Amino acid sequence: MAKHKSLSEYALRRYRLAGKAILDEHGNPFFAPTDTLQADIQARGNGHFVSFANYDYLGLGEHPEVRAAAHQAVDRFGVGALASRLVGGERSTHQKFEDDLAGFLGVEATLALVSGYLTNLTVITHLMSKRDAIFLDELSHNSVATGARTSDAAQIVFRHNDLDHLDQLLTEHREKHSNVLIAVESLYSMDGDTIDLPRLVALKKKHQAWLLVDEAHSIGVMGERGTGLCEYCGVDPDDVDIIIGTLSKSFASCGGFVAGKRGLIDWLKFTLPGFVYSVGLSPVITAAAAKALELMQTESWRIGKLAHNAEFLRDTAQAAGLDTGPAIGRAVVPILFNSVWETMAVSQHLLANGIYVPPVVQVGVPKDKPRLRFFISASHTEDEIRQVVQLILDRPVVEPPRALAAALEAPASL
Repeated sequence: MAKHKSLSEYALRRYRLAGKAILDEHGNPFFAPTDTLQADIQARGNGHFVSFANYDYLGLGEHPEVRAAAHQAVDRFGVGALASRLVGGERSTHQKFEDDLAGFLGVEATLALVSGYLTNLTVITHLMSKRDAIFLDELSHNSVATGARTSDAAQIVFRHNDLDHLDQLLTEHREKHSNVLIAVESLYSMDGDTIDLPRLVALKKKHQAWLLVDEAHSIGVMGERGTGLCEYCGVDPDDVDIIIGTLSKSFASCGGFVAGKRGLIDWLKFTLPGFVYSVGLSPVITAAAAKALELMQTESWRIGKLAHNAEFLRDTAQAAGLDTGPAIGRAVVPILFNSVWETMAVSQHLLANGIYVPPVVQVGVPKDKPRLRFFISASHTEDEIRQVVQLILDRPVVEPPRALAAALEAPASL
């Protein structure tokens, strides 16, 4: 009889396959307490701490008005919503924030949830049945891919941003299914590139499909007003059936939301599992996000500054011979390296000089495309960006230990 592994043994094996050897040999650059890092660097007196690892695209995370709004909400409402909004009631700020957000985006209604990841997962699984099909980009965020995989619908993957391939697949499979959902991202979180939305809308109409656009990285980022991909591409938001967004990036807080027609949102309020069976958004988070939404409009210069900074990093890195992949220069700019070891070493070299950019390896990207992923903020300066590029160019050349090189070359089979 075969010996069965304990859960601990199974977990350790999976951890090894996920890249434990890299951490054992090179140290763990993840889960760093950034406040402690900042204090240590300042105490050493060798420069100031700069993070390119956080989603604070508009530089609102430390804004005094956002902090003040959160403090006032604690005093007035307490910390938590304390129940599902459906069964326990909501705060007066919940609906106001959702209405203001809908007005900003140019849609009829929005619904806020406690997690951006949960929003994609619960909407997709709730919407699609076994008679349906989901067509998703091969580089879709895990929340989209997991939602498609765990739904009862068929899932059909098309090549990244290849709308000819999508058209071909829709032509082949559309009539086999009752309802069809096309799921894409606005600004892809690992590569910083975007979809041709006008053509995608045309395909959606041609094949009578529904369209879901995950705008996690584009709201507050794309378009002169920061309303996202529709504004950036000149598309009417009514042509997108479902917009998914997050409050953890430009809104400097946490949570997610779904936006669309009033009838859709009214239905979801009473039936969406991730909303009905989850606690309501904290009134503190709601207040912070609401203030960030206000500042996004009254301090709209931040959107242009963010775009400038992202383009400046992309262009400066490319001029130095570094590989930024297909990034368009909006909020997310990766710099790709030849090996996991090199990526880890560059990240460590930057951190030693006060620049925090954890490596992206093994998980979330193809194993042959490790990278440093830079989240750009309106609060970054050109000097900080120049320093990053120069530090990468000046990095010491270090060979990986033999044991690590062998581990990285070994096949990752179970």
